Amino acid sequence: MLELRGVTHRYGETAALDSVDLAIPDGECVLVAGANGSGKTTLVRHFNGLLEPDSGDVLVNDTPVADDLVATRASVAMVFQNPRDGFVSATVGADVAFGPENLGLPRADVNERVADALENVGMAERADERIDELSGGEQARVAIAGALAMQPDHLVLDEPFTGLDWPARESVLERLQDLHADGTSLVVVTHDLRDVWQIADRVVALSDGEVAVRGSPEDVREKLPDLGVRVP
Repeated sequence: MLELRGVTHRYGETAALDSVDLAIPDGECVLVAGANGSGKTTLVRHFNGLLEPDSGDVLVNDTPVADDLVATRASVAMVFQNPRDGFVSATVGADVAFGPENLGLPRADVNERVADALENVGMAERADERIDELSGGEQARVAIAGALAMQPDHLVLDEPFTGLDWPARESVLERLQDLHADGTSLVVVTHDLRDVWQIADRVVALSDGEVAVRGSPEDVREKLPDLGVRVP
């Protein structure tokens, strides 16, 4: 479970999050929606300790994030809006291996995780290719593979469809559907719900750093356009 309890985060005098309470059970697919500047990215960056709250508590699997950052980041993997922001190696295989290597796993286990992750995103034969020579959609899949190689309980994706053409969007969406079916918790940050509406269990919409709407997609559909969110 991912849980925020009364979390406030400020940038200077501005409250990007204001006393937010939110719980995401294991296996749930949650869309975090809202207009630009509503607090979406700030919220999810608390889930794996990239940001610390000014007040309130963040827990992953009932453990405060600050108590064990290594365990938190093994459990919560994040894919950034621009995949290039998360790459640390020149080639596909080396980048996907980076996370498991930093867990101190034996080389055989690292290799197995890399192979499985690349298979899951349809890039099993491309481990030796340079990331900077891939298309935007292929880079997005590599970023997801890097997250999958950590074998996380929870996968957080920040605007995963930005800049992707339709075939690439379809490919990424297919992988997310498979992960959800296998029981991985998904948190997808987006301002446009059309791509992921059909796999969502719940929508949480932010406005000015507060949770303005939460509920099943159909229960909240009519309320979302007023918050700057596009629905199918």
